[in-house]
Amino acid sequence: MKKLEEYVRCIPDFPEEGVMFRDVTSVLQDADGLRLAIDTMQELVKDLDFDIVVGPESRGFIFGTPMAYNNHKPFVLIRKKGKLPCETVSMEYELEYGTAVIEIHKDAIRPGQKILIVDDLIATGGTTEAMIRLVESLGGEVVGVVVLMELAGLKGREKLKGYRLESAICYEGK
Repeated sequence: MKKLEEYVRCIPDFPEEGVMFRDVTSVLQDADGLRLAIDTMQELVKDLDFDIVVGPESRGFIFGTPMAYNNHKPFVLIRKKGKLPCETVSMEYELEYGTAVIEIHKDAIRPGQKILIVDDLIATGGTTEAMIRLVESLGGEVVGVVVLMELAGLKGREKLKGYRLESAICYEGK
């Protein structure tokens, strides 16, 4: 059986010279790779007690929904501004070049609910930090974050001190 890392395609110098792009689509396009990714991520948080799985668009949906299904938990979407139809709460956060805004339905999380955040990647940690602040603004308690890949060289973990962060694959570089 292949290791999870073997399903990840690496593309040098994309999107710019010196960057080694870790492509999640090669994991998704292989039935064994996809199963191994979900199973590995789920195994990393099997000891966590949580009420809801939260994931951002779009790849957080891909990995979070099967984890919610497997644990018989609801799945809550975090989307880019203007994509959710009901009343929302939003959070602006810094990007490398500018800012972005994410939103969640105002009624998606009740105070005291325990939340597991699932995503494909953590790099600088900005998006994950914004998701945590968004969940907490509704009174939710983030009990853990699990990602498929972590780019440790970008130091995203440092922004999430005090929160449990698990990664199925950790790359030392950027």
